[in-house]
Amino acid sequence: MAEAQKIVVPKVKLGNQGLQVSKLGFGCMGLTGIYNDPVPDEVGISVIKHAFDKGITHFDTSDIYGANHANEILVGKALKQLPREEIQLATKFGLVRFGSDTIEVKGTPEYVRACCLSSLKRLDVEYIDLYYVHRIDTSVPIEDTMGELKKLVEEGKIKYIGLSEASPDTIRRAHAVHPITALQMEWSLWTRDIEDEIVPLCRELGIGIVPYSPLGRGIFGGKAIVESVPANSFLESHPRLQGENFEKNKVLYNRLERLSEKHGCSPAQLGLSWVLHQGDDVAPIPGTTKIKNLDHNIGSLNVKLTKEDLNEICDAIPVHEVAGPRVPDYIYSCSYKFANTPAKLGKSTPA
Repeated sequence: MAEAQKIVVPKVKLGNQGLQVSKLGFGCMGLTGIYNDPVPDEVGISVIKHAFDKGITHFDTSDIYGANHANEILVGKALKQLPREEIQLATKFGLVRFGSDTIEVKGTPEYVRACCLSSLKRLDVEYIDLYYVHRIDTSVPIEDTMGELKKLVEEGKIKYIGLSEASPDTIRRAHAVHPITALQMEWSLWTRDIEDEIVPLCRELGIGIVPYSPLGRGIFGGKAIVESVPANSFLESHPRLQGENFEKNKVLYNRLERLSEKHGCSPAQLGLSWVLHQGDDVAPIPGTTKIKNLDHNIGSLNVKLTKEDLNEICDAIPVHEVAGPRVPDYIYSCSYKFANTPAKLGKSTPA
């Protein structure tokens, strides 16, 4: 298997405003639950510090992750033991509540500022490198949300602005108010919705792309196939891991496993390498609670793929053969509350 010990994690540019991040980032969400039970603070801190020691400098969190903002608090504790000037810290606002029956988002200028100040306090930092609108509140003009974010940039409280799960129209309108540095979207071998319109738009506008769940919610790391899904995990209700869908998707994993043998790596490393090879403006943020898995992910940087290799991988995992939607069924049926008006939820999911 490709190993992490001898790897120098390269830096890449996100956007045209000057932000440089490690090509491989670290998504901190799982340290405080969602996919598994929360880990003790000392374990979470040790994972973050190990990631930094291995060359990862881009750490991603959100004010909605963990009970009582536990993820930001944990990340803040870890940052106290690392050189702040070498870290690219990303956090998010806009998801007020994410439950089994209701999802609430908010993007008013007052809420933007209040969230930013609260995150700065929890993280115990003077500025946030990359501040995302986590989900778009369509009851508030994106120009109003961006206007307040622009003020926060001018005040030095944040350095760069990002969007998550935004439509092409929203991206264009937001970018017209202030340059967007990064767009965070789900992107992996089995979730490729953004390739037709979103990726070309980002490249037209000079916006970096930060893929979350680059290992397909862990399935390309063997989740539910070679290891079980933990009890009370978000993945228990994921439609791609249920019944007939799971049996069909296991076939895709098996194909990737056979290809990984050819490349002398694991299926997880091949799947992550495929994402890493999508462009110099692409910086995925896989997460884990285990240092051995973290090292394994870093090892994917040693997997070199040609254009022919990338095409072969795509042929083995054709999108039309992926069984089930990328979002659990209950999300489609729950109420989606905006700051001012209720509506039905679109295709959004935690990350």
